[in-house]
Amino acid sequence: MMDQVLDRLHDPAVYALPAIALLIVVEMIATYFDDDTKGYDRRDLRANVLTGIGALVVSTLMRTAALALYAVAYVYVAPWHLDPGAWYTWVFLFFAVDILLYWYHRMAHRVRLMWAGHQVHHSSEYLNISVALRRKWAQWFEKIIWLPLPLLGVPPWMVFTMHSLHLLYGLFVHTEKIDKLPRPIEYFFVTPSHHRVHHGSDPEYLDKNYASTMIIWDRMFGTFQPEIRRPTYGLTTQINTHSIWRIQVHEFAAMIRDVRRARTFRHRLGYIFGPPGWQPTDLDGAPAEGSVPTPAPVVAS
Repeated sequence: MMDQVLDRLHDPAVYALPAIALLIVVEMIATYFDDDTKGYDRRDLRANVLTGIGALVVSTLMRTAALALYAVAYVYVAPWHLDPGAWYTWVFLFFAVDILLYWYHRMAHRVRLMWAGHQVHHSSEYLNISVALRRKWAQWFEKIIWLPLPLLGVPPWMVFTMHSLHLLYGLFVHTEKIDKLPRPIEYFFVTPSHHRVHHGSDPEYLDKNYASTMIIWDRMFGTFQPEIRRPTYGLTTQINTHSIWRIQVHEFAAMIRDVRRARTFRHRLGYIFGPPGWQPTDLDGAPAEGSVPTPAPVVAS
């Protein structure tokens, strides 16, 4: 166990922490003199950093358990083992991680149980590099989605290394300081313009631009939306708190309240596995009598 925890220190994302801190400081200075961006709020920055530290601790513990599962799948179940020194293994892994992230991210916005964790990342009313650190502590689904990769013969350590590289790329897209990039880049890659749309709560931006690195997945699967104007950031129902605990648990608490007062088992399932904001309907399609749910914040995806 201790070896696995210490091994986390070799994670690319951990190596990058000093550079991330420097980028945040540089962006803070740049936005201070720019009236066109919201810049930084001291309380929001504090919540982002503390949430990120908590997420790093949780991820380290959960990664230890996940590595044990992946090792069993890789050693005893995988029909072949890919060569970690071969270039094609890394190319395959890059695209495999990217498309798995796309579908995981899409589900996280459409299944309330998963959204209850993921909404943490969208709860800030700002968009800057520090918001990339604002991550959930409920990470069980995030670890499960990588299981197909060791089953296909990818060494488990490579899975987490590639995921960390994708996360580092995500730092670059959490900013208002970079406008649209040249058209070839905008067509193939996720850019700050694309990800600003993803964090918007405006109706035209909801449930769009899920991709992590390659925006081609959104173009292929019909979830792409270009940036028409700068978005309104945050949830459609803002939580108005900087408490890191409330940021993490408020949607789980709302979901539990809805489940407790649900009238049928089907309604309970709907509140858990339906999309955020789901509520029962009668035969005419109107909300069922006595079934007003706790408002579930939905955010542009």
